[in-house]
Amino acid sequence: MNSVQFINKFKPNMTTINNNLTNLPNIGRTLAQKLKLVGISTPRDLINTGSENAMIKIKTIDKGACINMLFALEGAIQGIRWHNLDNNRKLELTEFYNRLK
Repeated sequence: MNSVQFINKFKPNMTTINNNLTNLPNIGRTLAQKLKLVGISTPRDLINTGSENAMIKIKTIDKGACINMLFALEGAIQGIRWHNLDNNRKLELTEFYNRLK
């Protein structure tokens, strides 16, 4: 399921999903708080920002943000658990993360 399909799945209840990042896979309370601190308040904001840009923003407030957080963000955008990300996408994200260090 891609991000558009994921959002469409919740259209009948968009108020809830728009106001609660923790409805997305991989996004717990702590990560949701970090996202809100960097101006990403809704699932739509996260989808529009993208995982890489969201990670750049989070790194400004959390220097210890790890690769798994980036995977979690991408999985949330795709509407899947991060463990199920495509290996090619994981490789792209790993290369991106290594450039951030």
